[in-house]
Amino acid sequence: MDIDTRLLRAFAAVVEEGQLTAAASRLGVAQPTLTKRIRLLEAQLEVRLFERSRSGMAPTPAAHELATRVPALLDGWADALAAARAAAGRPAVLRVGFESGTIHLVGLATVEAFARRMPGWQVRLRQFNGFDSGAALDAGEIDLALWHAPPEEGEQGGATADGRYGCAPLGLDERWVVLPAGHRLAGRGELAMADLLEEAVVSVPAVAGFWRDHWVGADARGGRPVRVGAVVHSPDEWLAAVACGQGIGFAPASLGALAGRPDVVFRPVRGLGPSRAGLYWPADRPPTAAAEAFVLSCRETVAVGGRVRPPTGAVDQTASNGAG
Repeated sequence: MDIDTRLLRAFAAVVEEGQLTAAASRLGVAQPTLTKRIRLLEAQLEVRLFERSRSGMAPTPAAHELATRVPALLDGWADALAAARAAAGRPAVLRVGFESGTIHLVGLATVEAFARRMPGWQVRLRQFNGFDSGAALDAGEIDLALWHAPPEEGEQGGATADGRYGCAPLGLDERWVVLPAGHRLAGRGELAMADLLEEAVVSVPAVAGFWRDHWVGADARGGRPVRVGAVVHSPDEWLAAVACGQGIGFAPASLGALAGRPDVVFRPVRGLGPSRAGLYWPADRPPTAAAEAFVLSCRETVAVGGRVRPPTGAVDQTASNGAG
C-alpha cells in the first residue's frame, strides 16, 4: 500500500489540533482540501480515524494507534529522501521567492526551524518584483512566494480571490505612506488618506494587477483616480523616485525600519487598510511536504510588523503567530 506523506501530515495536524479549521490554518491549506486528505487516508487504510461532531474531530482508537507511529514515519522519509539526493549529488532544495516588502521577514531562525523539520534540505531565496514572482510560480521556477497582498487575499478557504493561488497567511502589516524628507507633509506624525489624494504616486506597471492597485491605495480613494508620477520596475527604482520627489509611495510599515535613507520618511495613514503577508503557491499544485514545513517554520519565527488592525468588518483568525 502506497500512502502520500501529505495525507499523514494532514492526519497528524488534525489529531494535534482537534479540529479541521485550526489544522488547515496550521498546514496552510484550504479546509476542503484537508477534509479530502483525511477521507482519502481513511479509504486507503480502510479504517475510520475520526468521529466527527459539531465540537470537533475525535480520534478513534485506530487513530490513536496510528498517531504514535506517524512522527517516526515522516522523519524517516525525510531522512531517506535527503540521503538519496545527497548521494546523487543533488541536495534537496525548496525555492522561495520574495518581493521587497517581505525581504526582512525570513531570517536565520526560519531557516533553522525548517532544517529541523526537513533535515538535509536547503532553502534557496530569490528576490522578485511582486508582479514577476507570480509568473515564476506559474512556470514552476519557485515553490512558494512570500508576498504582501490585499487583506482579502487568503481569507476565502486559504486561497486568493481569483482562485489562482493557495495561501498560508502570516499576518497583517499596515500600509504607510513614504514621502521625500522635504515634503510639505513630512513633519506630521500621522496623516489621513484624505491628505494624500491629490499627490502623485510612484507606481509599478499596470501589468502588476491587484498588486499595483493595492500599492497605490486604490481601495481607499473613494473612486478618485490615481495620478501616477512615475512608473518603476524595481524596489530601488521605487525608493529613488520617491526620494527625488517624483511622487509619494505606499509600503508595508515594517519596511520603514530597513529603508536606511535619510531623504525619505515613513508615516502611518488613517483611512488606509493593512496588507496581508503570506506564502502562496499555484492552486493546481498543492504544497509539498517541504513547502508545508516552511509554512510552519515561518509561523513559528516570523513576526509581521506595524500596528496591526484587521480589515473593516472582519477579524483575521489565521494570523495568530504573534503578529497582532
